[in-house]
Amino acid sequence: MKKRTKKLGKYEIGRTIGEGTFAKVKFAKNTDTGESVAIKVLAKTTILKHGMVDQIKREISIMKIVKHPNIVRLHEVLASRTKIYIILEFVSGGELFDKIVHRVRLPENECRQYFQQLVNAVAHCHSKGVYHRDLKPENLLLDSSGNLKVSDFGLSALTQQGGRLLHTMCGTPNYVAPEVLGNEGYDGAAADVWSCGVILFVIMAGYLPFDEIDLPTLYKKRIQIEGIKKDPWFQKHYVPVKPRDEEVSLDDVLAVFDDIEDQYVSEQPLVNEGGPLIMNAFEMITLSQGLNLSALFDRQQDYVKRQTRFVSRKPARVIISSVEALAESMGLKVHTRNFKTRLEGRSANKVGQFAVVLEVFEVAPSLFMVDVRKAAGDTLEYHKFYKNFCSKLESIIWKPTEVPVLLDQ
Repeated sequence: MKKRTKKLGKYEIGRTIGEGTFAKVKFAKNTDTGESVAIKVLAKTTILKHGMVDQIKREISIMKIVKHPNIVRLHEVLASRTKIYIILEFVSGGELFDKIVHRVRLPENECRQYFQQLVNAVAHCHSKGVYHRDLKPENLLLDSSGNLKVSDFGLSALTQQGGRLLHTMCGTPNYVAPEVLGNEGYDGAAADVWSCGVILFVIMAGYLPFDEIDLPTLYKKRIQIEGIKKDPWFQKHYVPVKPRDEEVSLDDVLAVFDDIEDQYVSEQPLVNEGGPLIMNAFEMITLSQGLNLSALFDRQQDYVKRQTRFVSRKPARVIISSVEALAESMGLKVHTRNFKTRLEGRSANKVGQFAVVLEVFEVAPSLFMVDVRKAAGDTLEYHKFYKNFCSKLESIIWKPTEVPVLLDQ
């Protein structure tokens, strides 16, 4: 079987697990420790072209500062001649948003636990002078044990000198505090707390609290972190978490950006073209969150757990051509390269772009897995698209009567 791998220092880089406008996120393995990590890859040309150097530097610095059990951990930052690599904790349980999509609303005790962990993380950020400014269920990840992890500090801000108000309008409209949309400045901590309240409402009720925004009324609805922690509902089964104090050095961050053209890390591509990427046993197990591989073969269970992928016994090229033909019949733009296909179109509300990436992996001889992930657009719209798209690919999707035992490759 043909194999393509890439090494980045001590990391063996695998499949793409996330894709955005300015970055890709790759699954990787630390070959020294065997630990799974996620690597956020940014092209230096893109950062320079869009004037994002200061923003990326701030995001990395903030993530080094806010080390906490309920925040995605940044291990280190590296650079090559052309790219910057942010090495992050690999969180395998998907987004909190996905649980809402399937179950509409969550049990009260489960909501309370998530909310307690969210408040712990946000309180820690604020104690370090950091304001997230884009808290929403899509940015709250769950680990394999179901613990919440706050992610995506791309819009975060540090305490202003002299306690000045923040003025940058940012965040997601449904979760953003009303004063953020004004022109008089806002308090970063209060804006985060507002977003936490909206998140709590959404996970408990299953829908957003505001159809229309009445600014004068919303301005008056405020509570501080300490007030939340003292509330009897919050206190039930609450276990405070005290993070370890660690000395933080930003020397590596400065080194990456001080001379953006220097090569700090050698990339060692090992490529054999001609077939799709091979997913090894380690990746299969990690992808399936343990030895239970049923999620790879039960598409209904796939949908529930956000593991939006299906298995086929058709040749890889047949899979790609079937996907392309269906996408074109749906009026989507299609771009294919190396057994990876990107589908693009307008979102359902005609505002912004909707994009999906499908990638074919060989998991055993004559057995292929198609990994499907959102690249742009609304998460709920993506789930609906995935379900509809797969229903029209029934001729190539394999539905075994029992789950096969996958041997080591």
